[in-house]
Amino acid sequence: MPPEKKAYDKLTRNIALSVITVSIAPLIMVGGLIFDQFRSIYHEKVYAHLAEVVDKHAVNIDDFLREKLYETQYLAGVHTYGELVEPGVMERVLRSMQSQFGRIFVDLGVVDSTGHQVAYAGPYALLGADYSQATWYLDSRSGTASISDVFEGLRQSPHFIIAANSGEADHPWTLRATIDFLAFSNMVENIRMGETGYAYILNEDGVFQTRPPQNRVKDMALEPGRIVRFKGAPSGVTIRESKGDDGETYLTVSSLLKNGQWKLIYRQAESDAFSDMVHAEYVTLAIFLLGGLAIVVMAVLISRKLVARWRSLDRESELINKQMVETGKLAAIGELAAGIAHEINNPVAIMIEEAGWAGDLLADEGRELRSAEEIDRALRQVRTQGKRCKDITHKLLSFARQTDSRANPVHLPDLIREIVGLSEQQARFAHVDFTLDLPESMPLVNGSATELQQVFLNLINNAMQAMELSGGELSVACREEHGQAVIEVRDTGPGIPAANLSRIFEPFFTTKPVGKGSGLGLSICYGIIHRMGGDIDVDSVVGSGTRFTVRLPFPPPGHFQESKKEIRHD
Repeated sequence: MPPEKKAYDKLTRNIALSVITVSIAPLIMVGGLIFDQFRSIYHEKVYAHLAEVVDKHAVNIDDFLREKLYETQYLAGVHTYGELVEPGVMERVLRSMQSQFGRIFVDLGVVDSTGHQVAYAGPYALLGADYSQATWYLDSRSGTASISDVFEGLRQSPHFIIAANSGEADHPWTLRATIDFLAFSNMVENIRMGETGYAYILNEDGVFQTRPPQNRVKDMALEPGRIVRFKGAPSGVTIRESKGDDGETYLTVSSLLKNGQWKLIYRQAESDAFSDMVHAEYVTLAIFLLGGLAIVVMAVLISRKLVARWRSLDRESELINKQMVETGKLAAIGELAAGIAHEINNPVAIMIEEAGWAGDLLADEGRELRSAEEIDRALRQVRTQGKRCKDITHKLLSFARQTDSRANPVHLPDLIREIVGLSEQQARFAHVDFTLDLPESMPLVNGSATELQQVFLNLINNAMQAMELSGGELSVACREEHGQAVIEVRDTGPGIPAANLSRIFEPFFTTKPVGKGSGLGLSICYGIIHRMGGDIDVDSVVGSGTRFTVRLPFPPPGHFQESKKEIRHD
């Protein structure tokens, strides 16, 4: 790889890396800070919401149990043992309870002091059942009322009992009410959030007091997790983060029920609880990545464009330097040519004068000489070749001398018609027909009329000389194109070989026969047009003709008016 390309590639990488670093580093820092704050706020919001939901449902469940306990105690208080054991009374009381409070009460029963059920109303055949050794019965005897844990009992299905004691000390009895387990479980199971959130109740021994969630926690164990602390946590509510044996992290929110004998537990997978936050994070991350990718792409494109522009400027600067060197060479050649031409011009002029004088003497006095005609031919040849030398020296002087290069408004159609008028006589001898396309509406250009005359005269003379053997057509046209004046000089001559086209503007290069040209005309034209800020090029096809195209820039609007004002001011 060339060293120059390596240097530009390294510059491109440095610019791209600088732009990417300056653009993305603040974005990462600000984004990270906002991201951390967002996570912290969102976590507290989720924790607070879960704690509030669990606390609210714990209060509702406690109120439900307390209400059913009071209702059972009320029945035991308003009815006597004798009334309740009367046939049909329990049935009426149960229907009254179910009609008033719904079918939450499954059955009712009266248990005497020996633990035997002496009156019963409900769907089971439990009249006469012996509860003397039942845990719920023994526990209920220590107070006025109690709520048992869930157990299967004689009916072999989960249920729990509310027992209210009544009667005299010598004849105590207990009113037993069974609560609909399914209705109670449904009340807890309805606490659902997300796809994995569910609730259940455990007693002090960790036994389910509601139906365990199916296929979820029955066989899953949680490791002891950390307790989450956050602002505004309700009293009695605990949130814990635990790792499950399935690899998932779970949030466990718990609150005490029934004076601390039960515990309402809500469990949800952390990924589910924070799914909205995770979704927002993914969207934010995607936007960040797309933005970062856009910054990287733009940085690379901009750095490449900048370096390409710098590279182009360096090349232009190098080309200008080369042109300045070539210009210096041309100036040196011009000065040398001017010096040589000046030194040769005077002797050649003297030679021509002397040859003329000798010719006059020969005409007057030398007619008798036998070689008079040969001497006269030699003298004419001396004058002819002397004039050729003089023409060459004049062109050399023209190439080197300082012409009037002051810029003035120039109307190109008028200037070209003037030149064509001067060349019409020569065109007739060369059998060349002019075709002109010179619109009067052509805007003015700013340049030296003398130098432009020299340019177009040279182009027209070259075209006519190319066609002088067989004649042809010489077209001159001008037009306005992309803010430039475009002048085309086209001939139908023999054309220029492709090998010579690249050298046609070099000084002293000519394709004309010896004695027909010095090779300076086109190089002078090239220098004049480029000094005016224009360009000149040539297209040629051998056998079809040649076309020279001159492009000159138009001055900016108002240029000539400003020039006039400056002149008046001076």
